[in-house]
Amino acid sequence: MKAIVVAHVPLGYGHLTSSLKAQWWRLLLLLALQLAQAMAMLALPHLSADVIDLGVAHADRPYVMRLGALMLVVSLAQVALAVGATWLGTRLAFGYGRELRTRVFAHVQGFSLHEVNRFGTPSLITRTTNDVQQLQTGLLMVLTMIVSAPLMAVGGVIMAVHQDAGLSALLAVSIPVMMAAVALLMSRTIPFFRTMQGQIDRVNQILREQITGLPVIRAFVRDSAERARFAVANDALTDTALHTGRLMAGMIPMAVTIMQWSTVALVWLAAGRIGAGTLQVGSLVAFLAYVAQILMSVMMAALLFAIVPRALVCARRVEEVLSTPSSVCEPVAAKELPAVPSMKGPTSAGVVFKNVSFQYPGAAGPALRDINLHIAAGQTVAVIGATGSGKSTLLNLIPRLFDVTGGNVTVDGIDVRDLSLHSLWGSIGLVPQQAYLFTGSVASNLRFGKPDASDAELWQALDTAQASEFVKLLPQGLQTPVVQGGGNFSGGQRQRLTIARALVGKPRLFLFDDSFSALDYATDARLRAALRAQKQGAAMLLVGQRVSSLQDADVIVVLDGGAIIGTGTHKELLAQCPTYRDIVDSQRASEELV
Repeated sequence: MKAIVVAHVPLGYGHLTSSLKAQWWRLLLLLALQLAQAMAMLALPHLSADVIDLGVAHADRPYVMRLGALMLVVSLAQVALAVGATWLGTRLAFGYGRELRTRVFAHVQGFSLHEVNRFGTPSLITRTTNDVQQLQTGLLMVLTMIVSAPLMAVGGVIMAVHQDAGLSALLAVSIPVMMAAVALLMSRTIPFFRTMQGQIDRVNQILREQITGLPVIRAFVRDSAERARFAVANDALTDTALHTGRLMAGMIPMAVTIMQWSTVALVWLAAGRIGAGTLQVGSLVAFLAYVAQILMSVMMAALLFAIVPRALVCARRVEEVLSTPSSVCEPVAAKELPAVPSMKGPTSAGVVFKNVSFQYPGAAGPALRDINLHIAAGQTVAVIGATGSGKSTLLNLIPRLFDVTGGNVTVDGIDVRDLSLHSLWGSIGLVPQQAYLFTGSVASNLRFGKPDASDAELWQALDTAQASEFVKLLPQGLQTPVVQGGGNFSGGQRQRLTIARALVGKPRLFLFDDSFSALDYATDARLRAALRAQKQGAAMLLVGQRVSSLQDADVIVVLDGGAIIGTGTHKELLAQCPTYRDIVDSQRASEELV
């Protein structure tokens, strides 16, 4: 099982309680409703005792009617108060869950790839959905019982003592026994709740891998092995849930048994006193009702303890996410890029890497070392190198998917770490290595780059990306549905649609991360020619391994082991850089190589 390493976070739950603090007046109203409800419930047994002892025993019909009417009013009031408290508690709990999911989602959206990799995608999904759901359920239980259960228990004891102090000695035995049993049960179940949440992460991880890697699984005939791997994780989760469920299932029978034995003991002790005339029947009935209320309150607290421990485990996991700051954060004094990009000439114009180094957390050595590179406005710079040479890492430093660990990266003379994230990201058209499309339509995906783009602008971007031809043949054209990830399009079609998506926004900087790999040579050549005509002064960084896609760049940079070992045009590098010549020779069979 892949370990999920998280940063140390404070022990408090400040991020989780801040939303409730803003609802303080609703919480006070809820507490008032529960207080009034508890007082009404505590008054009913006392009234019933008076009806029996002062009304029925003396055949006082008017008194019985008056007190009966009062009991009816109190009962109706108690029901109304209970409904109001439950409604308000439900609104508070579900509203809290909605807001918390929104906050976790927004916070995760701000994570760099470093934090995403630290937690793991399956765990982040579980924490945003299952963990928040458990917190919401736990909060609902707390809000509906936080006052009524302890108040009913304490108030019941006081009223029971008031009815008969001698019989109340029985409570000194039954209540501690029930509390000890509940405490023992909770101490056994809390560790299983922690284990269960980690096992849910594991199931989500395997499920996500199997769905994403379905073609690979089938190609290598690993269906049985993957089903077995999922079964192991699924059985482990089921076993833990069953074990926890068996422990929790014993709570209600245990509480009922203690309550029944307490009632039997109480009636046995009271029988002699009633025969002797020292205890009235009404008082015994009221006392039995108070004992039932007390033990029921303890049982309610036990149910609360059954939910809250798991909710606390989930709270810690959600708090870990919210307490983890992104390594890529909005600067305190954020700067904005000028509306018009600087053109060629000044050394600070465009994108500049100055003495840049980068090392992944926990890595043995740096992925990039002493990178000095200038991508001027209107210029096309290509980066090539062997697998693992640091090409994609270099590109990812510009949009701050990671931050440099040494040196700096500037855009038009401003360090990217000092730029407003909105200004920085809004100036970049990124085409990632994995061509990913979102659920929606072709048009909605293209408008990621410019939400208000017209259909004419979309078709212009599709023309440049060499995608308009196949989009026109789609049944609904721009409105053709796109499934998650773009699975209803081929690899080459997805790649061209993601390129068109980047073109729609007309950014000042294009970043292509091996974005032509799924295209045939003819389409690749037409696309590069169209890009040169359409980039209109924008800087362009191309990362790839296919020489034919990069050889027309103004400057080609050769990376090896995270360092630049060659810079120049295609012809210059052929003459001066042995590593580049080796790459070209290995691809000599391609018809487009010159």
